Amino acid sequence: MRGEVLVTAEELAAALTDDEPPVLLDVRWALRRTRDESHERYLVGHLPGAVYVDLEAELAAPPSPLAGRHPLPAVGDLEAAARRWGVCEGSSVVVYDDVAGTSAARAWWLLRWAGVASVRLLDGGLAAWTAAGLSLEAGEVTAEPGDLVVRPGAMATVTADEAAAWPGTLLDARAAERYAGVVEPVDPRAGHIPGAVSVPTAGNVDDDGRFLPDEALRARFAGLVGAVAVYCGSGVTAAHEIAALAAIGAEAALYPGSWSAWSNDPARPVATGDRP
Repeated sequence: MRGEVLVTAEELAAALTDDEPPVLLDVRWALRRTRDESHERYLVGHLPGAVYVDLEAELAAPPSPLAGRHPLPAVGDLEAAARRWGVCEGSSVVVYDDVAGTSAARAWWLLRWAGVASVRLLDGGLAAWTAAGLSLEAGEVTAEPGDLVVRPGAMATVTADEAAAWPGTLLDARAAERYAGVVEPVDPRAGHIPGAVSVPTAGNVDDDGRFLPDEALRARFAGLVGAVAVYCGSGVTAAHEIAALAAIGAEAALYPGSWSAWSNDPARPVATGDRP
């Protein structure tokens, strides 16, 4: 299970010497970083052969109050982007970033949702690669165009109405202070969806940005009851929570609009405090 979701730097280095190496995607995005800053970091140094992915432009549709800050991209747009990245029918893909996988997980989730069977996160991301003594290269990489046909729906999603009446466990993957409503740096209202349980994404990894061992992840998610759905601020870091669950064999659905859509709807109730 873990090996279907995560790959170590050493395993990836070996795979890149194969006759059919995985497609490498660099998702260098962070919430308070501009798109130009993200791209510049990629140009300065990235894994050899990695293609840059623009999360704002390629992993999301334009924002709106109704759909949130990072709506799912249109199927045709995602297919065109994946082909630009060099993803073909039958390709294996590895995605990474420099923020413990919290951005790359969006690409992992979208490609899995699109029907790509083999997509993995580089465990520990760029830092793990360099810590292993492996080299980087600079400059832009342009891939040979791929031929992927997107077949959406392989990963489950939920709507706002479904999240509101979720019969199992609804996880809030944001920082605890945002869940409690103590702070809200981005969205119009502070707090959380009533009934949601706080399990911040940041707790899925260790101090080096690597996913916790399986036994620690199982302990972290031991209290889940029934079907699981996850939301975050805008549907990006929730994908990291879904990846952590997948690594231990648990399935979860994504609420794509997440808090950015929920909090923009004045008809939706808001809870505050550290309890559901």
